[in-house]
Amino acid sequence: MASTYLQRTPSSTGNRDKWTWSAWVKRSKLGANITLFSAWADSSNNSVITFLDDDALRYYDKAAGSVQANLYTNRKFRDTNSWYHIVVVYDSGNNTSGDRVKIYVNGVEETSFSTDTMPGQNNDSTVNKASCPHYIGTDDTTGYFFDGAMSHIHFIDGTAYDASAFGETDTTTGEWKAKTSPSVTYGTNGFLILKDGNTITDQSSNSNDFTLGGGTLTDLKDNPDNVFATINSLVKFQYPSTYSNGNNTVTPHASGSGSSPFSTLAVSSGKYYAELKIVTTDAGHAVGIIDLDKYAPDVQADEWFYRHSYGYGYQQNGQKFNNNSGSAYGNSFTDGDILGIALDLDNNKLYFSKNGTWQNSGDPTSGSTGTGSAFDIANGTYAFTAYGYYSDIRQWNFGNGYFGTTAITTNSGNGYSGAEGSSKFNYTVPTGYSALSTKGLNL
Repeated sequence: MASTYLQRTPSSTGNRDKWTWSAWVKRSKLGANITLFSAWADSSNNSVITFLDDDALRYYDKAAGSVQANLYTNRKFRDTNSWYHIVVVYDSGNNTSGDRVKIYVNGVEETSFSTDTMPGQNNDSTVNKASCPHYIGTDDTTGYFFDGAMSHIHFIDGTAYDASAFGETDTTTGEWKAKTSPSVTYGTNGFLILKDGNTITDQSSNSNDFTLGGGTLTDLKDNPDNVFATINSLVKFQYPSTYSNGNNTVTPHASGSGSSPFSTLAVSSGKYYAELKIVTTDAGHAVGIIDLDKYAPDVQADEWFYRHSYGYGYQQNGQKFNNNSGSAYGNSFTDGDILGIALDLDNNKLYFSKNGTWQNSGDPTSGSTGTGSAFDIANGTYAFTAYGYYSDIRQWNFGNGYFGTTAITTNSGNGYSGAEGSSKFNYTVPTGYSALSTKGLNL
């Protein structure tokens, strides 16, 4: 999450000429300088791995005020749905100048750079310097905070590994995936953190633990093996919302009209469940689904999704809306209420709940009967959405187990899982419904 960072200061100097950093990263905020990892002695002596404000990836190293390494990719990294596996290798002792710094993304070495400055042979980096703070998620604690999620962070002191040490190609899907227990030698200052959950205790044998320097560290269900939906921050609106908490909290534009941002994942078959907490409400607030097969560019300009034939919603006054036509349905909702959405695309039915109670005596498990269904919906490819206006702040839970930074506490803190078995919701999920995640999509 934004303004959250970790820190550790090595007590002894490691190998400053040879090291490897590997992590899985899911971005939330684009178009800003955000730091993944840094060793920061001062503004004249530092080593930094960062995404820049043009969304390129860079490794930058400065010593005594002079730049000694600067690799700046031509490629931009703007996918806010998927996880990137990023590996940076520093090996200044290498006889081949072009091999002294390498960057890998998803198992493939980056070779196209707008700036490609390699260190001189045997030039020391700031990384592994004794008594020098090392950070994850910021450069020097004053800014450039990472916004998103990280997992499986490895640091190797004294060995130059390529990406295949930490990841491999799945023989079934052909996708790059994490090696959960790689065979590597960590060296004196090496560490492994955030392997399972949000523990920052070193899970190598070194006990090189990190501490939380600032912010809130959350234990998300979202991980490289099971990617969860968030709200799609790439869609541009005339009056854009602000996204935070991994793009799961939506704050509308302070002026003008509202908008209906929708989920990064969309579905055309199966049964899916999501929750939305209403923080503050204003006129016209509604939650529902939109068919992206019929979504038109003109909808992007301050539009109510339920004014269209391909948008289905439950409005705060208790009515259900489709094609700009409303009718009586359920109870009204207001600040603090948690709404559930059950989307049955095997039977083309849609249900809504308020604080755990299905509206209109709905039964999402009734199949083709559709008991209490809000709508019989047309075939399509649907994303979850909500309309917000002025002060309508919304907090989505697509199964990560949080509303904003507040963890779900129901069921003794365990929450309730969807049919895919890897999600965490506030209320009991209807039988047969899964989270909108890659595991949920592949049941």
